[in-house]
Amino acid sequence: MHSISKNKGIFELYGAAYIMEILNLGTVVIAIFSVIFLFYTNSFLIKRRKKELGLYNILGLEKKHIGKMMFYETLFIAVVSIVIGLAGGMLLYKLVFLLLLKILNFQVPLEFSIPASSIITTIVLFSIIFTLSLLFNLGQVHLANPIELLKGSNQGEKEPKVKWLMVLLGVVTLGAGYAIALLIESPLSALSLFFVAVILVMIGTYCLFTSGSIALLKVLKKNKKYYYKINHFTSVSGMMYRMKQNAVGLANICILCTGILIMISTTVSFYVGQQDILRTRFPKDVMITCNDASDENITKIEELVGTWKENEEISVSDVLSYRQLLLITDRKSDKFETFVYEGNNYANIYSGYLLSIIPLEDFNKMEGTSLVLQDDEVYIHCTETPYEHESVSINGQLFQVKDTYQSSNLEEDLTASMVKGSYDIIVKNVNILNQIASFDTNESSKISYNMDFDVEGNRAAIVESTNALKSQLGDQVGDAYMESLESERESFLALYGGLLFLAIFLGILFMLATTLIIYYKQISEGYDDKERFEIMQKVGMSKQEVKKAIKSQIVLVFSLPLITAIIHIAFSFKIITKILAVLNLTNVTLFIICTVITIAVFSIAYRIVYALTARTYYKIVE
Repeated sequence: MHSISKNKGIFELYGAAYIMEILNLGTVVIAIFSVIFLFYTNSFLIKRRKKELGLYNILGLEKKHIGKMMFYETLFIAVVSIVIGLAGGMLLYKLVFLLLLKILNFQVPLEFSIPASSIITTIVLFSIIFTLSLLFNLGQVHLANPIELLKGSNQGEKEPKVKWLMVLLGVVTLGAGYAIALLIESPLSALSLFFVAVILVMIGTYCLFTSGSIALLKVLKKNKKYYYKINHFTSVSGMMYRMKQNAVGLANICILCTGILIMISTTVSFYVGQQDILRTRFPKDVMITCNDASDENITKIEELVGTWKENEEISVSDVLSYRQLLLITDRKSDKFETFVYEGNNYANIYSGYLLSIIPLEDFNKMEGTSLVLQDDEVYIHCTETPYEHESVSINGQLFQVKDTYQSSNLEEDLTASMVKGSYDIIVKNVNILNQIASFDTNESSKISYNMDFDVEGNRAAIVESTNALKSQLGDQVGDAYMESLESERESFLALYGGLLFLAIFLGILFMLATTLIIYYKQISEGYDDKERFEIMQKVGMSKQEVKKAIKSQIVLVFSLPLITAIIHIAFSFKIITKILAVLNLTNVTLFIICTVITIAVFSIAYRIVYALTARTYYKIVE
C-alpha cells in the first residue's frame, strides 16, 4: 500500500490528490491493524507455550536463559517473516497496482519500482511490533513462577457473576447508538453523529457480549426444559465458566464483520452508481453561478457563453438562465425567518428549511408559461409534501399563495438534501426579490444568477472548451464560478474507484483477520474442551452425543457475531443512506441491492471459514 502511494504513475492521474489521500489513509489503517492483530496472535501463542516455558524453568533453566532463547526465537521469526513478507509484497505489488488502474479505468504507464522508503517503513514497523511482542513475552515469564507457567495454558475462567451494571451500560449505549441511527433526519448531522453512533454501538457490543451473554446463559441454565438436554447442558455449562474470555473475541469478530459489510456495500454502491452520482451532482453538463446578479455581470456572462457556443466542435442545448435568492430559514407554521449565522457557526441551519425564491419573468421564460402575479402573491412548490397554508411570511413580509406548481426545468439545489425541507417560491418581479433580500441580515444571502445547459460533442473537445470558458469567466466576471460534468468526471472516478480499491484491500485483510481469530479460538476452545469431553465420555456420553454437543456449542458461538453484525447493519441503514445522500448517492434501491448481495456473499464465506476451522476443533477434541 505504501509503495502504491509513492508510485510515479499515481501522480499522472487526474484526481491524484483523492487517490493519494485514500492510499495514505489505507497505509495508516493497515499499520494500526498490524499492531493490534499481531499482538492478539502473540498473546494466544504465548498462552499455549506457558507450560513448555515452565517445564524449562523446573528442569534448571533460569529466566535469563529462557529470555535469551526467546530473543533468538523472535529474531529468527522476525527476519524470516519480514524477508518473505517483503519478497511477497514486491511480487504482488505490480498485480495490485494493475488492479487499482483497472478499477479507476485509467491508462497510465506503469514503472515497476519499489521505493526505498516503503521497504524501510515496513522493516521499521514490523521490527517495532516484534520488539514489543518480545518485551510482553519476557514480562509474562519474569512475573510468573514456574508452577503458574506450568498451569498457564490450562487456566480457564471461573463461572462469572452477572455484572448488571455492565449489562445496563451495554443496553443504554447500544440503544443510544441505534436511536441516533434511526432518529437522525439531517444528512449533515448524520455525517457528524455517525462516528458517535459507531462508538456507542461498539461499547454496547462489547458490554453485551461480555456481561449480556453471561446473563443470557444464566437464564438458559434456569430454564430446566432447555438446560437438561445433553447438547444444551454441555454447551451452556461449557461456555459459562470461560465466557469472559470468549466474549471479547466474539465481539471482535462481530465488529470486524460489521465493518466489512458496511465498507464493501457502500463502496460497491458508489462504484456501480457513479453515473447516478454524477447526474445528481451535475443536473446539467455545465453550471454557471454568479453570486452578484447585477445587470452588468449577467450581460457579460451571456456574451461570453454566446461567443463560446460558436465552437463548431460542440453543440449546446437546454439552456436555463434565472436569478435566484437562496435562504436557509427556521419555520413556525406559515412563518419563515432566516437563520442568523454567528461567526462561522452554521450548525443550526441543517435543521432548517431551504427557500429558493425566483422572479416570475425568469420562471415563465424557463417553463414557457405566461403566469401572472400581484405584488402580494406567490406560487409555491414543496419538493416533498404539499404546502398546506393559504399564506406565507418570509422575514416578516406576508404573501398570499395563489397556487402551487410543478417545474419541469428547475433543478433541486444540492443544499435541499441537507436540510429538513425545501420550497421553491415564485414572486412577481426582481424588485420583490430585492425587498426580501434586504430584510435578510446575513451578508452571504445574495441574489445569484444561474445559467445551466447541456453540451454534446467529443469529450476531449468539451473538456478543453469548458476549461477555457471557466478561465474566461474567472478573469472577466467577478464572483462567478463554473462547474462542468466532463471536467470533473475523472475526479469522481478517482475518488470512488480509490475507495473501492481500499475497501477490497481492507475487506480481504479484515476477512483474513476474522478467519484467523476464529481459527485461534477454535484451537484454544479445543484444548480447553478436550479433557472435559473425555470425562463426559467416561461417565456415559456416546461419541455421537459428544459430537452433537460440540456442534451445538460451535454453531451458537460463531453464528452470534454474524447475526449481531446483520442487526447492526439493519439499524444503521437509515443513517448510512443519509450520509450517502451528502455524497450525492441518492439511489437507495441500489444501496439495498448491494447490501443484500454483500451480506449473502459474506455469509457464505463466513460459513466456509466456520466449517474449515470447526474441523480443527473436532480433531483436537477427538
